[in-house]
Amino acid sequence: MRRVRFHSYGGPDVLRVEETAEEPVPGPGELLVRTEAIGVTLPCVRRVRGDGNGGGDPLPSMPGGEVAGTVVALGPDVTGFAPGDRVTSLTFTGSYTELALAPAFLASRIPDGASAVEAVALVRSGHVALAALSTAAPRGAESVLITGAAGATGHLAVQLAKLQGVPRVVAAVTSAAKAEFLRGLGADEVVTYDQESWGAPADVVLDGVGGELLPRALAALAPGGRLIFFNSGGGTVPAYELLAGDKTITGLTMRRFSTVQRELYEEHRAQLWELAGSGRLRAAVHAELPLDEAAKAHEIIEARANLGKVVLRP
Repeated sequence: MRRVRFHSYGGPDVLRVEETAEEPVPGPGELLVRTEAIGVTLPCVRRVRGDGNGGGDPLPSMPGGEVAGTVVALGPDVTGFAPGDRVTSLTFTGSYTELALAPAFLASRIPDGASAVEAVALVRSGHVALAALSTAAPRGAESVLITGAAGATGHLAVQLAKLQGVPRVVAAVTSAAKAEFLRGLGADEVVTYDQESWGAPADVVLDGVGGELLPRALAALAPGGRLIFFNSGGGTVPAYELLAGDKTITGLTMRRFSTVQRELYEEHRAQLWELAGSGRLRAAVHAELPLDEAAKAHEIIEARANLGKVVLRP
């Protein structure tokens, strides 16, 4: 079995492709999945660097993210799935491999006619986008600004916001070269991080970048606005700005959302596949790379060069 692990923290060059005779055994609540597609995420890239929550991970470690493939075995007490089912699931660790363990409660069947690549491009990122929008709950004429708008989650959030009737969706990105892509997905305005002004303040900001950009994202909020913080980049803000502008910041993690708001999570799952199947939601794939080129996939994400999802194929 091939897998990609890192034995020290650092850039893409620390990723190592390994051959092992060990095969994972599914524990309680787990599925063993023969992977066909593996999604590469910004939080995973940051964890390899030891940033954010990843700094405490024991080494050696394997990146997480999401997988899609075929169930080959079930853990104890797992019901609702059977060997041979095609599924996709979030996996918080152990994704870059030919055989992955996936939490059954986060798994969903891939509809007939849908590919594994489409599944990893759509499901996790779509769940994050829908959870952020449902948490923010834009209403009426309220506007939404999305950072990291050309990325795996951001480009779906742009489309979903428009599908929910948001009249003004602002896409914030690293480069104006991404503007055509985002306007094609429905963005009403596209701004770059280095612009002096991001235009009229927004009622809602969905921040998928964080770090040094977080204060700028907060400043882009209108008085009384809400910022949904779902990135792994950290960042600090002046507390007085929250008070003076009557603004709020809400943190969002899918691990908790999928557990605490289980019914809504299931509704989102069905909604994503329905929208994708009808052609109203497009999960863009920037690149498909072999598992051996995991380092190259991380380089693309670190350079913020992707338009949509970067996928590894075992």
